[in-house]
Amino acid sequence: MDATDLLNEYRNWQRFSRQESLDREHRGAVRKLAQSGAMASRMAESYRSMASRGASESACYRTLFKRRMDEDTDLTCEGWLFVRRVLSEGGTTRVRATLLESFTLPSGTIAPGTLEPQGITLEIYDELLVSQNMQVGCRVDRRDDENDTRFLTFVDSVRGDLKAYL
Repeated sequence: MDATDLLNEYRNWQRFSRQESLDREHRGAVRKLAQSGAMASRMAESYRSMASRGASESACYRTLFKRRMDEDTDLTCEGWLFVRRVLSEGGTTRVRATLLESFTLPSGTIAPGTLEPQGITLEIYDELLVSQNMQVGCRVDRRDDENDTRFLTFVDSVRGDLKAYL
């Protein structure tokens, strides 16, 4: 095996290792969210706060989400979310945002500016957690692409240096 093949294998191992780490982090965050009993109204307030800080400080928030790759495979992806506005009407809450992807398994780590930012619409809603003794929980899914689901955005992971890429 020559050095090029060895380096390629190493990079693939790094990519799969990062994927596994993100999958574990996403599962843990989903579990914590379910245990907290957070409702859609509380989640909407959190996104409103992100939109306010985004407008004043150009804040982007780290987000993890699941992407359906095929019928049997959902992989965790990572990105930075710039929340533009939160709209509540008729019992529905939607979030308009810009997503800068920073990791997917097929692409690996993605540097800012490599991919075009995506304008996305998220929907926040309550769901019944049957496996959790009939608890009500909250969920955030992408409305304009059914392959991207279970968005978890971390208010404590913020960047203000991505404005040039939005």
